[in-house]
Formats: sequence, C-alpha cells, structure tokens
Amino acid sequence: MKLGLGLGYLGAGFAANGLELAREADRLGYDVCWAAESHGSDAATVLAWVAARTEQIGIGSSVFQIPGRSPAMTAMTAVTLDTLSGGRFRLGLGVSGPRVSEGWHGVPWAKPLGRTRAYVSIVRTALRQEPLPYNGKPLRLSLRPVQQRIPVYLAAIGPRSLALAGEIADGWLASFFSPEHAGILFADIEAGRARRPAMTDSGADPAPDSFDVVAMTPLVVGDDVAACADAVRWYAAVYLGGMGGADSNYYNQLACRMGFATAAEVQRRYLAGDLSGAAAAVPAEFIDATSLLGPVPRIAARMNEFAAAGVTTLTVSPFGGSAAQRKAMLTAALTAKRLAGL
Repeated sequence: MKLGLGLGYLGAGFAANGLELAREADRLGYDVCWAAESHGSDAATVLAWVAARTEQIGIGSSVFQIPGRSPAMTAMTAVTLDTLSGGRFRLGLGVSGPRVSEGWHGVPWAKPLGRTRAYVSIVRTALRQEPLPYNGKPLRLSLRPVQQRIPVYLAAIGPRSLALAGEIADGWLASFFSPEHAGILFADIEAGRARRPAMTDSGADPAPDSFDVVAMTPLVVGDDVAACADAVRWYAAVYLGGMGGADSNYYNQLACRMGFATAAEVQRRYLAGDLSGAAAAVPAEFIDATSLLGPVPRIAARMNEFAAAGVTTLTVSPFGGSAAQRKAMLTAALTAKRLAGL
C-alpha cells in the first residue's frame, strides 16, 4: 500500500502550508499529491504550482469537475500537466453534485452516469490523439502526453457510480472509506469490473487489469483519540450536512448505508443553519471509522486494516495543529506505515 497526500481546497488550510506539505511528502517518498476543487480554487492551477516545486511525487486531481470543463479541455489540461510534470499526472474526475453542477456551472444534473461514461470516452479518445469529430473539421490533440496512458480515476459513492468506476476507470477515489464497511462498496466495484472487456493492444478503453483504490483519509496524530476526532468534526459535518440538498447528499446517504443513522440529524442541523450543532452530532464512531487518529502504533494498526480491506493508495490529509505539526504528521504516517510492515 502506497501513501498519498491530500491537499484539499485552496483556502481550507492549504494556504497555510500546502506547498510545504507537498514538498515534504515529495522528500519523504510519498507516491502522489492530490488537489481538489469545488466552487472556489481550481485544481489544475494548484497542481501546476505543486509540480513546479517538487521532483518525483505524482500529482492528481481529486477531482476535475465534469460539468466545469468540456472533455476536450480536460484532455488539454491533462496533457499539459503531464508534460510540465514529466509524466507525473493522474486524472481524477467527478460529476460533483446538483448544487455545484446547476447552481455554479449552469449545467443540468440529469443522467450523471451516462454523462460520465461519455466524458471519459471522449477524454481518452483525445489523449490517444485520435480526432474528435464535432461540428466542422475534426481535430487531434497536438501535444502527446509523456505517459503512454494517463490514468483516469473516478470519484464514486453510490452503488451505480461505484460500478461505473469499476468498469471504465483505472482507479477509484474513495471518500469516507471505512475498512469495516468496505464490503458493500467493493461489491459494486467488482460488479463493474466484471463488465470490463479485454484490454486492447492500442491502449483503448478499458483500463488495464490493475485498479488503484485511493482512500482519502483525514489524519490526526496525538495521544487523545477523542481530541483527534474533534479536529475532523467540522469537515465531516460539511460533507454529511451540506453537500447537496436534503435528497441529494450522497455522502450522507453513504453514512446511512454504513449504519450511522444519526447522519440524518447532522444534515437536518446543518441545513437549518446550526453548524456547531451539526458538528456535534457527527458520531465519533463515524469519524474514527473513516480517519487515522491517535498515536503512531494505533495508526499503524489501522493502516493494516485499510490495506487488508483493499486500499492500494492511502491518501492522508493532516488536520488540526500548526503548520509544523501538520508537516510532522506526514513523517508520523510514514513511521506508522513502516511499523505496520506495509
């Protein structure tokens, strides 16, 4: 199991020492650094900045929003980042949610799975330098990526989107991954993988047989596990409570599928404007199940559980503390990984 670094959004802690964290992860030998976007900072600019100041670490989008870019523009951005980074880019894609798609990008939310399938197909066609025959004369991508094949990841939560990721993607970007509840998610992934046709000699769809499971995981190192969990409460509350409307919050639905019925109360309080109450209502058990919390030996034991559940890239995001403490957490995670024998 490899280690990755999740930087999140610019302005959500990243501005304090995000580049410093990326450079430290690069020095420590972390495999990849991921940057996110919602309706603030974009991921491509952040990744270009990180690539210019690092040497070996991979860079990945978690995610580029499908409603925010045409597939041709995504192919252009991907090949540019791959070229500038010397072949280090990984393309993470996601449809986001109805509020961002319609309220921010002005793109209808209808049929997200069908749009994702078509989008990935067009992006891969362009990256293979095959023509895109839209209206007018067909054009080919004029720049060839450094990698023979830029890997494509899908952010997926619901059963059908998980199956789609298994069918057409090189990897899965998993939020709020819990080893204890992984079975219900991997069943959907494997159902999709069973539908994958054989890999062609040309490198066309689908992806190779290997499949990277990337667990995006909060990390808080300290002696007091409860205090470590409290550092993650605001983050969990935002996602369980505020990502989407009352009937379209896929993170909340995931928590409910995992057996955390109180996720509904988190959402009720958040949508009512009671943000502190929403944070307080997040079950400590949910935070612990989906995070790495506590002293290094406890984190090491937990890493073994993530690896046993099928995670191949454990991507950690340091929470809480000072910039120096968050930087030290990266070293602690590497120590825990070695202690776990991974």
